Amino acid sequence: MSSLRKWATPLALIAAALVLWMEIPIDEVRPETLGGDGLRSIVTVAFWILAVVVVALLFSDRNAAEADVVEVEGPAFTRFLFSNTRAGLFWLPIRLFLGFSWIEASLHKMTGTGWLDGGAALQGYWTRAVSIPETGSPPIAFEWYRDFINFLLTNNAQTWFAPLVAFGEMAVGIGLLVGCLTGIAAFFGALMNMSFLLAGSSSSNPVLFTFAIGLILAWRVAGYYGIDRYLLPLLGTPWRAPVASRPMTESMT
Repeated sequence: MSSLRKWATPLALIAAALVLWMEIPIDEVRPETLGGDGLRSIVTVAFWILAVVVVALLFSDRNAAEADVVEVEGPAFTRFLFSNTRAGLFWLPIRLFLGFSWIEASLHKMTGTGWLDGGAALQGYWTRAVSIPETGSPPIAFEWYRDFINFLLTNNAQTWFAPLVAFGEMAVGIGLLVGCLTGIAAFFGALMNMSFLLAGSSSSNPVLFTFAIGLILAWRVAGYYGIDRYLLPLLGTPWRAPVASRPMTESMT
């Protein structure tokens, strides 16, 4: 075990403890009771910092000898769906469905008003999302996300964020439609779905998010019937360590 990896486990346990502290249904130990929203915000920020650090530590240790060891063998059907090129036919209709959905959503924004002409539509959406009604539950359940949206509103970020959403949806849709960097396109699609869900907008986002997660897991084969069939072998997998090779006939000395 490398010196980096040994820090990942304790930091991950601390992050898990922070989540438990925030979510445990005991009023005496919840941060709202002990320190109010301020303490909860601090704990939330601490959790995300720890999460990023843990991911970075694990990623930096990806080339260790033990990193390629499979400790738990997955079921055969998951290996087929996520690793076999024949499963590309299974993912093809899902890819096309998501691709056309994102392109349709993008065209609706590009041809309408309030997105490419100042972002008034997005500003109104954000304003409704951060509102807290006198009765009932607010659209946004997590304070950290409400703070993030309020930060964007305060800085008039809708002027550049709205075009980013519109063109981002188009890029994701085209990528999924033609099967180009399918896993990356699905990731950004899922990121937008999650952003809408966090803002209290359900609509078709749960379905699109679920399908996008499947495409992310099947990134190696989901675009096989598309550009990825030729693009991925050219790009390779940059996160793997380079492997030195020599001719089989070369003598071992």
